[in-house]
Amino acid sequence: MVPRIKVAIVGGGPSAFFAASRLLQLSPASQVRRPEIGIHIYDRLWAPHGLNCTHKFDDAAKDGRLKFFGNVNVSSTPSAVQHAMNVPLEQLFPHYTHLLLSSGCTVPRMHPALSASELCRPALELVHWYTQHPASRFIPPLEKIKHVSVIGHGNVALDVARMLLSPVERLEKYDVPSSVLSVLQKSSINHVAIIGRRGPLEASFTTKELREMMNLEGTALSPIPDSVLSESNDGAQLTRQQTRLLQLLQKGSANVFGSTEKTWSIDFFRSPTGLASAPVDSSHPTRLSLAHTMLDKERKAVPTGETSFIDTDLVLTSLGYRAEPTGDWYEPALGIVRNTSGRVVDQEGRVLRNVYASGWAATGAKGVLASTMLNAHSVVDTIISDLQAQSGDGVTGSEEGLQTGPVPPPATNMLDGETIDLLNPNSDMLSVPEEILAARKRGNVMNYEDWKRIDEEEARRGEKAGKERERMSWDEARTFIDTVNI
Repeated sequence: MVPRIKVAIVGGGPSAFFAASRLLQLSPASQVRRPEIGIHIYDRLWAPHGLNCTHKFDDAAKDGRLKFFGNVNVSSTPSAVQHAMNVPLEQLFPHYTHLLLSSGCTVPRMHPALSASELCRPALELVHWYTQHPASRFIPPLEKIKHVSVIGHGNVALDVARMLLSPVERLEKYDVPSSVLSVLQKSSINHVAIIGRRGPLEASFTTKELREMMNLEGTALSPIPDSVLSESNDGAQLTRQQTRLLQLLQKGSANVFGSTEKTWSIDFFRSPTGLASAPVDSSHPTRLSLAHTMLDKERKAVPTGETSFIDTDLVLTSLGYRAEPTGDWYEPALGIVRNTSGRVVDQEGRVLRNVYASGWAATGAKGVLASTMLNAHSVVDTIISDLQAQSGDGVTGSEEGLQTGPVPPPATNMLDGETIDLLNPNSDMLSVPEEILAARKRGNVMNYEDWKRIDEEEARRGEKAGKERERMSWDEARTFIDTVNI
């Protein structure tokens, strides 16, 4: 019997499309007895790829066996994207033989010593604002802000600093929305401090991001004490990445400190301990208290007993992300969907048959695009292995079915042990939850073809305005699609 598979993928980012692409590639349409495959991708955003305008997955999206449903939040919890329609996950079960959770990590982690407030917010809120993310509700009062403190030493922290310090005329050439540019034009920010609890060797930003920040026009890096840079390695064997980072930090920014109006700093070995009102004689509203740290033998940050503080106008936390809770499949300690080798399990360790997780939803917010691809491919190989074990066919290639290389065997006791059946092995290959079809008819659900038209229109509008692209809001995109579909 030729295997049959109909997959619902929750999430429309890179992991989802890497997985979909591999499934389609392993069953070429030219095969005579190829497995019957259907793939439906659901995303709470109306655009695929996480609003990143990439054409990497166009070939997969053109395959008639793949359908994209945008502006659909598959969750029992309403989405922060207010216009997205909500569909409980269990409503997908009767329509699919397989389920892949690839929704990423979208919930920012806060520092335990810092409570969210008007003066302390997740950096993700700022990122959502300047990328015109549909979940954005925050417009920073930049005309009132001079000093920003960013907690975290990752790429997001550098990206936030670059956006806040970049000359507006530089940003005008890219895809920054006009509404964002108008706010940045009024900005009073003259310094961004990037603060982390460990040293340069433990920083997670890449040399590419750091180099771009070092070369940012109109800004200069505050000198980093030689003792911090020279003592950081402590005799450790450095990787190529660490060596290049140290060299960049030792060289400093292209502009000499003191020669520019805007500055930035990277503060190592500092950990927040709290926020309080600044003294009345301070020019800033809040005081950020910091514990000085050092690395123990395991290179973990431990307090030295010393403390200091920074008076600032706004604190942004950039400390990583966790997946959104998914019923009793969620592992709160790790912030991921509980899984073993991609197979989702419940709190009792029982396998949810044909339910899988990939990407950051499964591994946590770590790794780059290449590692996301490898993980997605590995999970697809596991899906195929399980499918073959269940069908008993041992399909391995040629014209007889799935064209795979070596695939991992089912994990011990994972399929023969206690399992839970949630999905429908006999689901109709064309069926979709009725409420989604109804919303599609009303224009509340986007498909991939809609997105391609919007993508081309955004590029056209951007070219007319002399920039990379002009992003549309949901209302603009929906109106545009309604117009072109008449």
